[in-house]
Amino acid sequence: MSSPSNKVALVTGAARGIGRATAARFRAEGWRVAMLDVLGETLRTTVGELGGGEELLALEADLADPDAIAAAVDRTMARFGRIDALVNNAGIAIFKPMLDVTLAEWQRVLAINLTAPFLLSQTVAPIMRDQGGGAIVNITSISGLRASTLRVAYGTSKAALAHLTLQQAVELGEVGIRVNAVAPGPVDTAMAKAVHTPAIRTDYHDHIPLNRYGLETELADAVFFLCSERASYITGQVLAVDGGFDAAGVGLPTLRAERRNG
Repeated sequence: MSSPSNKVALVTGAARGIGRATAARFRAEGWRVAMLDVLGETLRTTVGELGGGEELLALEADLADPDAIAAAVDRTMARFGRIDALVNNAGIAIFKPMLDVTLAEWQRVLAINLTAPFLLSQTVAPIMRDQGGGAIVNITSISGLRASTLRVAYGTSKAALAHLTLQQAVELGEVGIRVNAVAPGPVDTAMAKAVHTPAIRTDYHDHIPLNRYGLETELADAVFFLCSERASYITGQVLAVDGGFDAAGVGLPTLRAERRNG
């Protein structure tokens, strides 16, 4: 078993948001991190903010391109010589009514959110197998567990990614690779701040038992745990990190009003 100072994580969508927080969490534990993102300038700035040096590798790539995926893994191996954890975090969303979503938009969302994690895992898994094991964490979404409006492509892609997680766990467990997923609920990311109006945020708060959005660092903690030896007997799980949103049905606003008036 390699020591933390030798372990390597490959994190996609690492320039900002949950991916950035996850990369920072791995570095705080002494891991070396390959950080992949299509936003090259933002990525390089983030790498610098996290300390740069030989322990971090910036990989600019569009995950819709299978050749770019293979090249990114090759560069990671050339720099670090191993990959112990793969975090398939990169994702895109298109918020449009179902009847307005174009074929090109549908295909782009599935290419990034579903096909890229499949190809990355397929490329990295033999490396992990040959070095004695590893861990893969796919970032799905509460939108893959509960349907909502304006995200037919996004929600469908994340639901499929959750099932891909189970398929991968079943097939890769025998070669020492654990595969799990983290399904974030509403998180205070840049994307959420850009598209969630005050009314939308109120709607979410009304249905979250913990009555707040999650923090990027809270998601990163869950991802790191699932990649660590502390989760050595956990595989094939989809962990909702959502403040209880998936557990709740209707009635929280009424319950809260009754408590205030009681």
